[in-house]
Amino acid sequence: MKFEIILNEIFDDVKLDDTLKPTNNKSVLGIINDFENGEWRYDKFQKFIWNNIKETALSHSERKALLHDGEGSILTESAKKLRLIESVDAIGRGSEIAEIVLYGIMKNHYSALPIVPKIFYKQNQKDEAKGSDSVHIVIESEDSFSLWFGESKFYNSIENARLDAIVASVKDSISLEKIKKENSIITNLSDINDFEEISEDLRIKIKASLSQDESIDNIKPILNIPILLLYECEQTKLGTSLTAEYKQGIIDYHKDRATQYFKKQIQKCTDVHLYEKVNFHIILFPIADKAKIVDKFIQIAKAYRD
Repeated sequence: MKFEIILNEIFDDVKLDDTLKPTNNKSVLGIINDFENGEWRYDKFQKFIWNNIKETALSHSERKALLHDGEGSILTESAKKLRLIESVDAIGRGSEIAEIVLYGIMKNHYSALPIVPKIFYKQNQKDEAKGSDSVHIVIESEDSFSLWFGESKFYNSIENARLDAIVASVKDSISLEKIKKENSIITNLSDINDFEEISEDLRIKIKASLSQDESIDNIKPILNIPILLLYECEQTKLGTSLTAEYKQGIIDYHKDRATQYFKKQIQKCTDVHLYEKVNFHIILFPIADKAKIVDKFIQIAKAYRD
């Protein structure tokens, strides 16, 4: 991945509260961009977005069909799928950026396959495709896989007051109804048959495991919930270089945020059946200026559309 990973630990090794449990099913990933000429690298971040947009905005068959037309055609078609929110005060403005960044992290860090391109299905008015912000499968071995239902948020702040809404969204994503819905999407809507990386035997096993007739209890041990918090960071906004002091400040903040987040999640979610079997990964990524990033993203998207 083009960005630096400054924290990649199981939660037990970084938590600031030893009373929390269960915690052995949780991990923390901290990612940072760097600086150039005294400024946070906005262009590098935008390139990451546009290098990964096709994974969530286009179906597998569309991506394959456009390969021979060049990168420009792929980006143009991807931009057409976006539901751009241009009003500065609108709720959800920039939310698709977080979804795309999560897809990029899933592909580059977790080696995950984008089984359901969510922006593509939302744009095509598949109401049943709404739900988790990302749906991936990771091939663990020739005959085993793990399932990943991602949540992504793009906030001006991730102080404690913002965490309750994230916890509520995550709890909803691991409800019986939502897991069954996502499983149905994978087996009925996705391009799962088109991925050469998945052998025929494993494909059959995946579909059988995710069948509506199967108990969700059997799914939870292979279920992973990556939670991307893309957030505006004052330390990053004021930073001019990637110093050891800057890195340590971000690491310390990420440890604190992960502790506070999982404290709230444990309080709210332990009544979920087999909660301790589901794996949770909090991913923290500080940016310098949310409005600047969103404005540029919309500008680029409109240019590709035109």
